Amino acid sequence: MSHELDLILAALDDAPPTGEARQLRLYRALKAAILDGRLPPGTRLPGSRQLAADRRMARNCVLFAYQLLLAEGFVEADRGGTRVAPLPLVQPGAGAGAPAGAVDMLSRRARGLPPVQRGESLLPFAPGVADLNAFPWRSWARFLQQAWGEVSARQLADAEPGGEPELRRAVAGFLSARRGVACTPEQVFIVAGGQAALDACARLLADDGDTAWLENPCYAPARNAMQAAGLKIVDVPVDHDGMAPDPALWQAAPPRLLFVTPSHQYPLGSVLSLERRLDFLQRVQAAGGWLIEDDYDSDFNHAQPGARPLPAIQGLRPDAPVVYVGTFSKLLYPGLRIAYMVVPRWAAAGLGEAIRSLYRGGQAIEQRALARFLESGQLTRHLRRMGPIYRARQQALRSALHAHFGDACPVLGGQAGLHLVLCLPDGPPDTAVVRAAWALGVAARPLSAYYAGQAGANGLLLGYGIAEETRIPELVGRLAQAVLG
Repeated sequence: MSHELDLILAALDDAPPTGEARQLRLYRALKAAILDGRLPPGTRLPGSRQLAADRRMARNCVLFAYQLLLAEGFVEADRGGTRVAPLPLVQPGAGAGAPAGAVDMLSRRARGLPPVQRGESLLPFAPGVADLNAFPWRSWARFLQQAWGEVSARQLADAEPGGEPELRRAVAGFLSARRGVACTPEQVFIVAGGQAALDACARLLADDGDTAWLENPCYAPARNAMQAAGLKIVDVPVDHDGMAPDPALWQAAPPRLLFVTPSHQYPLGSVLSLERRLDFLQRVQAAGGWLIEDDYDSDFNHAQPGARPLPAIQGLRPDAPVVYVGTFSKLLYPGLRIAYMVVPRWAAAGLGEAIRSLYRGGQAIEQRALARFLESGQLTRHLRRMGPIYRARQQALRSALHAHFGDACPVLGGQAGLHLVLCLPDGPPDTAVVRAAWALGVAARPLSAYYAGQAGANGLLLGYGIAEETRIPELVGRLAQAVLG
């Protein structure tokens, strides 16, 4: 055995466990060594019996790795055994690092997208996360088991284009009863998560260079979708009644797409007034554009306990050019990645064909289970049960924030949804506070990151969905330590 091969195998033995099968690890190690020139063409590999004995592994592991390399052309067999095949295009060190200017090889759109913060979703005060422990998992598992019991080859292939018929019917009924959305199942399209829905709106309803109005501050994934689609973004300020465009803007830069989060503006929490809802509908239609209504966070009405959530804009004028977007990821669990789009009846055929052409359906089993979960009333009962719990957590959070920060740091939002905004007008930069809070085991998001340009407000987004009420005072104490030092 060559010295270089011995080093490669020794490194393989010393590597921490990854959960990957040993034969695959051997195959990948040998392939990488061949590609980067450490095992040049003609190098003899030890026999499978010898290598298995030397490395104390089953001979089948070695045979498996050798056979994969042989099938891919990296080695060849002859009477003398197995040797590295001639690969004239591979030079020593090739592929060992990124090429010069690798970042510039991405498109301008890709380079302009902001980084995504990860790893916060299970920490207290993480925004946008519901109490997963309180979810009726046994009921959900039962519906999943029933769906799997009826599985056929079709369900294991692609899902029905546009979504499983059972789920489209169930979503239409759920939205009609709970959100005042006027639609038939044919107007409902199921997609793989809320981001896919926003991407579809940006790509299928507008062309490169068209104008999109976004709230400022804005839900970052919406901005990313519009930016990646090559749209010209106009940032419109938000006040206590939601998006507040200057009247002259309708003439200066009429929108092809107008994106709003009307029931609970993200991130400030304001509610779009009825006057503006009706005005936007009229003006968007006159401009030949579309209104994208993202109803991401409307299932809990804290302003009027026991009352239904505010009705959707779509229900005010069902034939208007409105696409109503929502997701079940926050109501069930984030990993489900099932969302929906409701389009006008007159656009259902054309837009439906475009959606089917661009996006392949999946998760047929989960879609069938979700349809029955909705039809059984389980989700509605769960939402009713959690409403008082979330209101109590919000009140505990408000009280603790006032105790630590007083009137100097206003708290915004709270009429709906699962987060509040703590303003820090005279505090340290919110980005620094977020880092300090993370080190103390508390999640927060910087308010300034949601603004376009450099004029963003300083503050923190604080979710109370997964923060237990009894722990909130102590957790806010940690947050105060991060803010005050």
